[in-house]
Amino acid sequence: MKTPNQRALFLVFICVFGSAISAAVRAEQVSPIVSPSLKEYRIVRSVTEDAQRCIDCHAVESKGIVADWAASRHGHANISCMDCHAAGPADPDVSKSHLALDKIPVSVIVSPKDCSRCHPGEAAQYERSKHANTLELIWKIDPWLKYGMNNSIERQTGCYHCHGSVVKVENGTFSADTWPNVGVGRINPDGSRGSCSSCHTRHKFSLSEARKPEACGQCHLGPDHPQIEIFEESKHGAIYHAEGDSWNWNAAPGTWTPGVDYRAPSCSVCHMSGVNKIAATHDVTERLAWETQAPLTVRPSQFAPWPAKTDWQTERRKMEQICLACHSQAWTKGHFERLDAAVANYNDNYFKPMKKLVDELYEKKLLSKEKNLDEQLEIDMYELWHHEGRRARFGAAMMAPDYAWWHGFYELKKRCMIIEEQIEKLLQSDRPAKVFEVKGSGGDTTKPDFEK
Repeated sequence: MKTPNQRALFLVFICVFGSAISAAVRAEQVSPIVSPSLKEYRIVRSVTEDAQRCIDCHAVESKGIVADWAASRHGHANISCMDCHAAGPADPDVSKSHLALDKIPVSVIVSPKDCSRCHPGEAAQYERSKHANTLELIWKIDPWLKYGMNNSIERQTGCYHCHGSVVKVENGTFSADTWPNVGVGRINPDGSRGSCSSCHTRHKFSLSEARKPEACGQCHLGPDHPQIEIFEESKHGAIYHAEGDSWNWNAAPGTWTPGVDYRAPSCSVCHMSGVNKIAATHDVTERLAWETQAPLTVRPSQFAPWPAKTDWQTERRKMEQICLACHSQAWTKGHFERLDAAVANYNDNYFKPMKKLVDELYEKKLLSKEKNLDEQLEIDMYELWHHEGRRARFGAAMMAPDYAWWHGFYELKKRCMIIEEQIEKLLQSDRPAKVFEVKGSGGDTTKPDFEK
C-alpha cells in the first residue's frame, strides 16, 4: 500500500510524462522528422531490341555461341552481338546471307580495329608486335612460301592456321581458301592485322584462358618452336601442373600478383602481364634481348626482316624485373649470363662455321641458288637453325635442360657431322649436289600486297 508521499510523486510523474507526450505529438504535427535520402548512382545499359533478336535467334541456331557469350564479361556488361558485329553498309565483309534474314548489316569478322573501340591501348600494342605482322614476316623469309616449296592446302592447314591468312571476300562470301582463320597475323578485310580471338577465344573472350600456357601452346609447340614443351619441363611448368588449378586466373588486369594469385609464371607473366612495376603489354616483342628464333641470333633491332623499335638493354632490364618478383638478384643475374653464353656458343660454334662452308659450295656452284630446300644439304642447314638451334636457345632461355642439351646442342653436334660429311663428298667429286623434285611443291609464289 502506497504512502501519501508516494502517491503524490506518482501523480507528478504522470503529469510530466503526459505533458512530454503531448508536446511531442504537437511537434510532429507542426514539423515532421525527415530522414536524409541517400544518393543513388545507377548506370542502366540494356540490350537493344535488335541485339535481343540476335540472341533469341542464335540461342536456337547456335547454342554454344550464346552460352559462351552469356558466361563472358561482355555478356555480364550487356555488350551484345551488335556492339561487335554491326557493320557499315559499305564494309567489304558484310554478310549477304545474313541480310536475307535481317536488315541490319553485320560482319562475321570482329577485327582488332573493331576491338580497339573499347580496348585502344591493347590494340595499338598488338598492332606493332611481331604477332600481328607474322604473316608478312614469313612471306619475307620463309623458303616454303617464297620458293613455292609447299602447296595451297599444306599452307592452309599448316602455316596459315597460326600465322594467319589474307582474308578474301568475294560477292559477300568468304573465300574458302582463306577462311575460316584465326591466325595471330591474319590480314582482315578492313586492313587491320591480327585476331584477338587467337588467344581470347570467342565468344567468351576469357582473360584467364589467355593467361594460361595452353593458349600459347596452340602454336608454340613441335620440333621447331617447342616453347610449351620446354615450359612443361621447367620448374615453372612443374609448379603450374601441380598447383595451377588453385590459382586465381580471374584477377582484374593490373592486379594479378605473383605470390598472391599465382606461385610460378606462365608465358603471359614473363612476356605480357603487368608484374613488379613493369606495365602490361600486348606487344610480345618487348622484354626480349635476343632474336632467338632467327638463323643467326641477333638483337631484336638488328633482325633485318622485322627490326624491333626497342633497345635490348632496356628490354632486358624489364625481363629481369619480372624475374626479381620471385628470384634474388644473384639468381637472376646468373640466369641471363648463362643465356648470353648459350647464344654465343650457338652462333660461334655451330651456325657461323656451317654457314661459311655451305656458302663456299654455292660459290663453287656445287649447290644451286635457284630454289631453297630442294637439296639435302639445304634441308640439313635449315634444320640446324630452325630445329636444333632454336631448341638449344629456347631451352637455355626458359631453363629446360633436356631441350638445351639433348634436343638442342647434342643434336646440333650430330647435324654438323652430317653437313661436314656431305660437303666433303661434294668437294671430292666436284659434282653438283642432286636437286630433288620436292613432293607437294608448286605453291603460288606471288607475295600478297600487305600495304592495301
